[in-house]
Amino acid sequence: MKANIFNTKGEKVKQIELPKQFSEEIRPDLIKKAALVIQFSKKQPYGATERAGKRHATRISRRRRDFKGSYGKGISRVPRKTLLRRGTQFYWMAAMAPGTVGGRRAHPPKSDKILSIKINKKEKRKAIRSAMAATLNKELLQQKGITSLDNLPIIVDQLESITKTKDLKLLFEKLELKNELARSKNKKIRSGVGKLRGRKYKIPCGPLLVISKQSPISKACNFQGFEVSLLDALNTDLLAPGATPGRLVIWSLDSINKLEKEKLFMIDKPKKKDKK
Repeated sequence: MKANIFNTKGEKVKQIELPKQFSEEIRPDLIKKAALVIQFSKKQPYGATERAGKRHATRISRRRRDFKGSYGKGISRVPRKTLLRRGTQFYWMAAMAPGTVGGRRAHPPKSDKILSIKINKKEKRKAIRSAMAATLNKELLQQKGITSLDNLPIIVDQLESITKTKDLKLLFEKLELKNELARSKNKKIRSGVGKLRGRKYKIPCGPLLVISKQSPISKACNFQGFEVSLLDALNTDLLAPGATPGRLVIWSLDSINKLEKEKLFMIDKPKKKDKK
């Protein structure tokens, strides 16, 4: 598949043949599986402390002639803590057991629970290749609300040499990405109680810039919803946000060359054994 190369002024310079990674079959099921693995690995362990709800002295005797016993009191056999004592008479309040005020939970979340899940190496690489191929599918991009579909795939020569935000914005405008700049600004307030839990705003997911090495463009690209990623750090969660395939990706020419030269995300060939 042929692809056009643009310079930093937004002009077509030449054409190249895309690497084999872009010709992979699109597998939404595999993409979702690999994306969920990444999302689960980001989860923070949480749980109740071991002594939560168990800090009361709640021993109470059931025997007939024991001191501080409940025999003949007409009360249920629930652990209780002493609130008041008059001689041999006691006033208790249920505690410790689940369902009592201040009591422990029956099955609280455990902080030692393993939240991460695993995926085979070949499956992960195939999912990345599949997500890369999905970035060229116009139908999938339209479902995400992306309208700038004329120059797919977008490959820019010397993209990593851009150091200023205004130059990058000018390049996006020349590449007919004005709609993406406007769409990513539509920040909305989330409905429901989610806004009280550290996620008040819903921000549209903008284009992803893929570069081959660390460069100043990482700081220059400070548009809301836009992301910059190294080619080596590319994963399914970046290429398919929300575990659904389809994202507008802007590639640097160096990253495409590196992708083809090093055969990244391809299946390793078995090593040949030396004959003795």
